[in-house]
Amino acid sequence: MKSMLIAIRSLEAWLQTDFKSQKGATATEYSLLVGLIALVLVVGVGFFGSSLNTWFSTLGTTVGGW
Repeated sequence: MKSMLIAIRSLEAWLQTDFKSQKGATATEYSLLVGLIALVLVVGVGFFGSSLNTWFSTLGTTVGGW
């Protein structure tokens, strides 16, 4: 019984240290993901910028005429 309690305590201690060490990795992964999304948005707007400008101008003219 005592050895089982020691095994559970050691497993608990290992899990706590493992999860604490994962916090930095998670923050890094989220920052890389946010950076990638921002890059895709900037490239997409730069690539389709003139087409989007024309489309929104046409849409504004159409809505303004209602």
